[in-house]
Amino acid sequence: MSEVRAVLWDMDGTIVDTEPYWIDAERQLVEQFGGTWTEEDGLKLVGNALPKSAEYLQAHGVKMEVREIIDWLTHRVSAHVAVEVPWRPGARELLAELYQAGVPCAMVTMSEGPLARIIAAALPNGTFEFLVTGEQVTKGKPDPEPYNTAFELLSEAHDEITKDTVVAIEDSVPGVASAVASGVVTVSVPHHVPVPAGDTWSTWDTLDGKTIADLDELVRSRAGLVASE
Repeated sequence: MSEVRAVLWDMDGTIVDTEPYWIDAERQLVEQFGGTWTEEDGLKLVGNALPKSAEYLQAHGVKMEVREIIDWLTHRVSAHVAVEVPWRPGARELLAELYQAGVPCAMVTMSEGPLARIIAAALPNGTFEFLVTGEQVTKGKPDPEPYNTAFELLSEAHDEITKDTVVAIEDSVPGVASAVASGVVTVSVPHHVPVPAGDTWSTWDTLDGKTIADLDELVRSRAGLVASE
């Protein structure tokens, strides 16, 4: 039996490279109101809860309500993804191995249900047992609520799951902070924005070539760290 008993997956930037779609949608929206939007502006929002991003857009001149901004952006990004899903290297392969091994997975994303379901539907049925999306939580990343919610759902369905046997895979600072604060084993796979090294999470350059054996090693390393304290 694997050391890892469940895996919690961030979506944007981890499973799929949708950040350019988000930045492009943000730029279009800001420009509609006569403002300017740079890639640097967009990168500041990577990993954040959508209401927080919407408030940032309001500060840049977008005269719409938070809910309207979220819906507008989600519609534009979903339209891109419906044409082509920009998979991140190694993500589908690792997901497939976990599914074949019977290791349950959940998606934990600050994107909302419509977009998350498009991505989930592009993968084999049953790849994810649960989707925890932005509108389902009161506090988004970097708060631990999203990962705590996913853990509770999985632990109710699988008695053997404990936080020290669950691995979260993230690509952003808010996402890593959320996962670490929830108490699960965390690995950062940075993409568009750097994630500083830390003592409470691991860092991989890529998911390409990663297997369950690598996730098992993360769980064993966490167990050794706790035992030595």
